[in-house]
Amino acid sequence: MVSNQRFYLRRAAEERTAAQRAITPQAREWHSKLAQDFARRAVECGAVTVGAVAINA
Repeated sequence: MVSNQRFYLRRAAEERTAAQRAITPQAREWHSKLAQDFARRAVECGAVTVGAVAINA
């Protein structure tokens, strides 16, 4: 579903930002892992990302 794709893409972007702003290495690693997980879920929903833009496959 498109709404799921948007959610996962938005959460991946939020977690990437959180990883960049994280103070401790553990927090940075955790947010990076979450970002990867959400990005994977978006791809599994049929979204293909190009840069920051999502395109339906």
